[in-house]
Amino acid sequence: MALAPGTDTGTDTGTAARTDARTDALARLAEERVDHRFKGLPPDAYGLTVGELTAQRRDLFTGGFTTPVLALSAERLEHNLRLMETYAARHGLLFAPHGKTSMAPRLFQRQIEHGAWGITLAVPHQVRVARAFGVRRVFLANELVDAAALRWIAAEQDSDPEFRFLCYVDSVRGVELMDAALREAGAARPVDVVVELAAGAGARTGVRTEAECAVVADAVQAVPSLRLAGVAGYEGEVPDAGPEKVRAWLRRLVALAADFDAAGRFAAAGLDEIVVSAGGSAWFDAVADVFAELPALSVPVLKLLRSGAYVSHDDGHYREITPFNRVPEEGALEPAFRLWSQVVSRPSPEQAFTNAGKRDAAYDLHLPFAQVIRGGDGAERPATGVEVTGLSDQHAWLRTAPAAELEVGDWVGMGLSHPCTSFDKWQLIPVTEADGTVVDYVRTFF
Repeated sequence: MALAPGTDTGTDTGTAARTDARTDALARLAEERVDHRFKGLPPDAYGLTVGELTAQRRDLFTGGFTTPVLALSAERLEHNLRLMETYAARHGLLFAPHGKTSMAPRLFQRQIEHGAWGITLAVPHQVRVARAFGVRRVFLANELVDAAALRWIAAEQDSDPEFRFLCYVDSVRGVELMDAALREAGAARPVDVVVELAAGAGARTGVRTEAECAVVADAVQAVPSLRLAGVAGYEGEVPDAGPEKVRAWLRRLVALAADFDAAGRFAAAGLDEIVVSAGGSAWFDAVADVFAELPALSVPVLKLLRSGAYVSHDDGHYREITPFNRVPEEGALEPAFRLWSQVVSRPSPEQAFTNAGKRDAAYDLHLPFAQVIRGGDGAERPATGVEVTGLSDQHAWLRTAPAAELEVGDWVGMGLSHPCTSFDKWQLIPVTEADGTVVDYVRTFF
């Protein structure tokens, strides 16, 4: 079986040692002590290691967990991992999911086990977390001009020949700053960069025109500390995004790669593969379609998809815009988060309050969605007639219809919108099976 571009066999002594180090770092997560830092966990678990608590296989509802508590569905998490693994393979894509969504090394590991080429990140701190847990391939979806961070990247590259690092460039000034920092650091290996094509005049970062992209690429080629590795961008920033506009921008990106190749820019860099990368969580179907149109270039192309929110999915923003809604035969992602809070006040038949608020629930795009009520007898029922209308720091405001059955002490299970701002509110998240058994814990590092 042929290896994908950039795949290493992991057979040499150095690789084995680094694999052992990664395994050891992940194992040490199980040795962390449970204490006051981790909200929602059972008070009587204080002092246990995470591994010891996991081995107890406690029940989320009867095992001493306190509200509010965020839970991640074991079955839905595994489903989402498998679905995106098969999707990428089916479409001839390699996959570097955006890890800033979760910042959870155990999830990085599981994504890599499910075929991910590497992990996409956004800022230097996140790269340091990934490297601490042995991630060997990192795509930094940002221009990196911080001299201290570049010195660290240079040291990481020089100490580990298998570390593959890529980042954006989108300005000549950025190239100058990177070169100065890397030369000062005495970097032995050049840093691989991809020219970021902006998604439009009103988009976020990136070079606005193809002509300017060529100027930036030439600036990269003029310095020995950087190597031009490809082109990339983020189609989610296309103004007034729709299928036609997104595909039109993606065709510009593909054409830019072909133009750079025809001009000999990649040959001059001595590449054995050319990186072409895009793909947020809203338009990866368009990325797959347009990347399939990419003509043969002078060397193999690493078509790199970067969608990240799929791992937990959600009940709001991403559920509405997932490409699987447009192409249902590809499958369907499943929301994996549920936030449990408890009714602490029922001041009127039309109103109730639970003890989860802005400190616990994502709210930047949608409020949480009341889904299920668990009464004192342990029986669950749909949250019919219950709506979350607002969040205070530590309260959810519920509007209750006359038919709503809700009492002080009931647990309310809520779906969440936007996983990117769900993970960052919880440092240790129970992973539960459908019957409520907690089988794992996900540690986050934001």
